Amino acid sequence: MKSLKPRLITAAIGIPSIILVLLLGEFIPWTISIVFSILCVIMTIEVLSARKLHNDIAIVISCVLFAFVFPLLITTQYKLIPVYAFVLAMLLILIVKNQKITFADISFAFTCISLIVFGMCSMLLTSNYLGGKISFVFCLCVGVAWISDCGAYFAGVLLGKHKLCPSISPNKTVEGFFGGLLLGLLSGVVIGGAFMLIYRDFAVNFITLIILGLLGSLVSVLGDLTFSLIKRSCGIKDYGSIFPGHGGFLDRADSVIFVAPLVYLFCTNINVVL
Repeated sequence: MKSLKPRLITAAIGIPSIILVLLLGEFIPWTISIVFSILCVIMTIEVLSARKLHNDIAIVISCVLFAFVFPLLITTQYKLIPVYAFVLAMLLILIVKNQKITFADISFAFTCISLIVFGMCSMLLTSNYLGGKISFVFCLCVGVAWISDCGAYFAGVLLGKHKLCPSISPNKTVEGFFGGLLLGLLSGVVIGGAFMLIYRDFAVNFITLIILGLLGSLVSVLGDLTFSLIKRSCGIKDYGSIFPGHGGFLDRADSVIFVAPLVYLFCTNINVVL
């Protein structure tokens, strides 16, 4: 439980900050796109630094520009322009700097940046589809991932005996995995119910939210393990140190990046919001 105190301190500061940003986004919608652009840029720098690619100016500029511009254009007709430009830039760097930059480096940068940016932008797309319900979308994406993570953490600490993936994440246990599934199963229902209490004209499909919570918990674990594997391959413990007990922005958003596209698929195909 040694890491519990810094985690709680981070939550005490982070949660009010998130609420303020979401409230601002409700009144000035375009501010959310700017915030997402900034977050994508920070996580882009974190993942490039993990592989020590942050010293290559060409890669940094190409990746940062894509990470910043794409969220601003994601809901417009111009959204494919930065994608095409990013692909061309990565290939051009590979050809021009083939003596210094390897194909593995370019593949790493392209794959990781694409995961981060497309994952985060799924929330903006979902909000746009639902008519601007960014607070609900954000809370659903982040809530399912983080509540599931909390369930896994406490179940692992209290009951954990069997390692889940010791070669990738030594602290994860089978007991923690099922604890995360159990809490994740309830997360969507709790979030949906909370918003129905806040907004009288707001209605959700609770059965769909139960399924989303369960699948979101599974996908959350996949995202966590994926970025843990990337960290291990780069020989680092955390992507950053800005959050005591949590690491960097990417350490906190790794599971959210995988859950957000699932939320988008549910909201656009199965009517989460009635």
